[in-house]
Formats: sequence, structure tokens, C-alpha cells
Amino acid sequence: MLAHPSARAQSEPDPTLGYDYAEMGTARQLATAGAQRALSTSLSAMFANPANVAMGELYHVGAFAQLWPEADRQTYGAGAIDSLLSSSDLAGGVVASYNLQDTDGIDREWTDVRAVLAYPFSESFALGVGGRYLSLKQGGVGPLGASLASSGLPDEAIVRELSLDAGATFRPSEALAIAVVGTNLSDPGHGFLPTTLGAAVGYGRREIGVEADLVLDFTTWDRTTVRAMAGVEALVGNHLGLRAGYRYDGGAKGHAGSAGVAYIHRELSLDLGVRRLFSPDGITTIAVGFTYHLEATALAPTPADTF
Repeated sequence: MLAHPSARAQSEPDPTLGYDYAEMGTARQLATAGAQRALSTSLSAMFANPANVAMGELYHVGAFAQLWPEADRQTYGAGAIDSLLSSSDLAGGVVASYNLQDTDGIDREWTDVRAVLAYPFSESFALGVGGRYLSLKQGGVGPLGASLASSGLPDEAIVRELSLDAGATFRPSEALAIAVVGTNLSDPGHGFLPTTLGAAVGYGRREIGVEADLVLDFTTWDRTTVRAMAGVEALVGNHLGLRAGYRYDGGAKGHAGSAGVAYIHRELSLDLGVRRLFSPDGITTIAVGFTYHLEATALAPTPADTF
């Protein structure tokens, strides 16, 4: 027998927490609690800060997945970035994800596609812009029962929209990075694509990286809220990556801790990240990822093939 909507609302996590502010990401991001705006690279930069796509010379393809047992959510995605082949130094990337949430309740399904262009004006400064397309359907029963406001439109997208992200990264030294990132700057005006402004400071060398981020969310809640996060990464024995992080969510009054491991090789990396939201609801997120480093293999084009 199906529970009454009010009983479901009391026993299941808030769908807002399971949606996670549209902050899709990699296992590395999850393991560092999202503190990646300053030091992110590869596919993580596609989500965290478009400017960082241009930081370094990379040619990566990869895939990732997330599982949220309590929130009944699944995410599957893949993408590629290239900051190596262009003779003009212009870098770019594309990433797409398919998501399902609470199929027995609100029955939310969405596709998120992002494309990024970034340019390094010098070795210490880069700008990046990203376009995002979101198509979202919500056909189940929400916390208010079967209503348009709570349940959406069965078989029809309630959101089909383009939005704009932008980021800047400045490196005053080889190890220090300062970043500013804005998401959904086109101001969609709803919580499925919240407008945010984030700032971050990171210190990173080959063996260790430490970062702190602060994010203002202008849309999701009925007031401007703050999310603060910090993460640390360490490389042990050339191939083992260890990660940990903490996030405070001022909108939900929530605290989350995270951790992760990675196998890092010249040609590929394998990542695992776990995050546990302790309050207001207990929600676990597990993420895995695989990245293939084409620039380190014979598959990478030669300099004569650049454009």
C-alpha cells in the first residue's frame, strides 16, 4: 500500500537535497566536498570552473556515475576536454549527464549538457565561459500530493532552458590559485538552475592540495544563502590519491563530510568518492569515475594536427 504524501514527506529526504543545486560533478569533486573552483582540472573543471579547462595541457576523455541510496538518485555522464591541440591556445570541452531521482515519488528525470570555452591570457590568468542546457521532467507525486505545483507535468518537460556560467582563475604563484565563478548568470529564476557566485582560494603542489570555497546562492531558497566547503588532496607513492572534505549548507542548515581515493597513472585515473550528509537528513552519495589521458598515449594527434 502506498503511503500518504504527508507520510512520505516525513520519511524521505527533501528532494532539494537530492537534487543538490544542479551541482553535478566527478568523484574528485564529491570527495573534496565540492571545493574545486580554484584547483580543478580535467572533467572536474567543466563543472567547477570553466576557466580551469585552460590551465594545463590536457586531452582527456572520461565517464562518471553517482548513486544516492536514500535520495533514490542515479547520475551517469561522460565528457571530453582539450587544452592541448589548438594552436591559438583556446581550450574547450563538453560533458553530458543523464539523471533519475525518486522514481517512486516525484519521478524526476533530467539531462544536463555543458560546453565550455576557455582561454589562458598568460600562464597565471585564464577566463572561461560555459553554456548549459537542462531538460527536466517531473511526473510523480510530490509532497503536496497530485497537483501541478507539486508534481509537475507527466511526460512533459517542466524545464527546457539554456543558461550561462563564467569563471576566472588567477595564479599569483605556481602553487597558489584564486578563482571566481558564477553559475546560471542568465538568471533563470528557479531552483533547478540556481544563480550562484563563488570564490575560492587553493594551494596546490604535486604532492598536496588544499582549498576553501564560499558560494552565495541567490535562488534556491527564499533568501540568499551561503555554502562553505573545504577540501584536501594528497598524492602518496606517485599513484595513490587520498581526498577528504567538509561542506556547510546554510540554506538547508546541513553538514556533510566526504572522502575518496584515486589511482592515478600517466595514461589514466580511476576515482572513488563518498559523501555523507549528516543533517538535516542522512543522505549518502557514492561516485566513481574513469579518465583516459590521451595526451600521454600514441592516440594523441601530433603538433601538425593542431588547429
